[in-house]
Amino acid sequence: MALTTSAEAPLPVGEVSRLIGGWIDRLGAVWVEGQITQLSRRPGAGVVFLTLRDPSHDISVSVTCYRQVFDAVADVVSEGARVVLHAKPEWYAPRGQLSLRAVEIRPVGVGELLIRLEQLKRSLGAEGLFAVERKKPLPFLPQLVGLVCGRASAAERDVLEVARRRWPAVRFEVRNVAVQGVHAVTQVVQAVKELDDHGHVDVIIVARGGGSVEDLLPFSDEQLIRAVADCRTPVVSAIGHEPDSPLLDLVADLRAATPTDAAKKVVPDVGEELDRVQGLRDRALRTVRGLLDREERGLAHALARPVMEHPQRMVDQREAELDAQLARSRRVLGHLLDRADSELIHTRARVRSLSPAATMERGYAVLQRADGAVVRSPEEVAEGEELRARVSEGEFAVRRVAAES
Repeated sequence: MALTTSAEAPLPVGEVSRLIGGWIDRLGAVWVEGQITQLSRRPGAGVVFLTLRDPSHDISVSVTCYRQVFDAVADVVSEGARVVLHAKPEWYAPRGQLSLRAVEIRPVGVGELLIRLEQLKRSLGAEGLFAVERKKPLPFLPQLVGLVCGRASAAERDVLEVARRRWPAVRFEVRNVAVQGVHAVTQVVQAVKELDDHGHVDVIIVARGGGSVEDLLPFSDEQLIRAVADCRTPVVSAIGHEPDSPLLDLVADLRAATPTDAAKKVVPDVGEELDRVQGLRDRALRTVRGLLDREERGLAHALARPVMEHPQRMVDQREAELDAQLARSRRVLGHLLDRADSELIHTRARVRSLSPAATMERGYAVLQRADGAVVRSPEEVAEGEELRARVSEGEFAVRRVAAES
């Protein structure tokens, strides 16, 4: 039932604590997984006190159990171990404190951890978090490199020394965090997000030396994997040694075998780059010289040709050809005109020989009646009819007279 309280009728602290305890007592037993961060085994005490922490979140809860329950796993369980325990929530009213009363504790073995990691790997892979197309390219020459590593660790020293030896001008933004234990996940996630939001960091390196499977578990945590997948800045994973492969390697934009390898892949070597630039310059110079030599040889070969040694020869040849064509044209035209003139004379002579005018020049005349008709027979002309006589030099009128008997 819901409580009815007011400022005028408040509940005492003891009553509130009693009610909370009653609600918690109605809860059943649960199986809980976590990492032991504090362990207290007081000599002679029949109860063992420990703190169970969620590796992925900054949350912990107190756990108590009878000594005989803990002694059953005391040989394989210590601080930092992952365990699964069967416990019932309890409320300690005098101090208002929640705790778990464990009745069974089971250590999480390496085999079981690996199975869980494989299941998580498949789940995240199905979401596409490990897809190649999500990978971002690393900048050629980063001006500011973010580094997430343990404080005063060999990984930090290796990355800084190798990077500065390769490119002395490179700068680092270092975040020292816990790289194992219950605080590792939250601190690494926070450091990665800070560097991603920095604005001037070009690439982020998450580095740690080698270790056991349990030591490297924070770098396979789902919260860290999703945080790296959401980064806008390229992330390089440099966890452990070559055989180690946490899930961070799969989601990162580049996986380095070791922290030293990460420094080599992120920061170019100034000496190697200078040698590469010099090599490219030498190659370009050889190419240009080869091109010039080839063009010079081609030019010399072209200049050695007769047409280049005596360029006017071509003009002279063309002039001679033109003169020959012009003379030939004139000859052909002259022949054509002469033949046409001869044909014209012959045609004219034939025309003249066939012309009535030529006949009339020999003394003949053409008689025409008044209507222009040519007289061909004396019967066609009546006596006294006037006719027109045409001769070679002109024409005149004539009249027919009667013939004398």
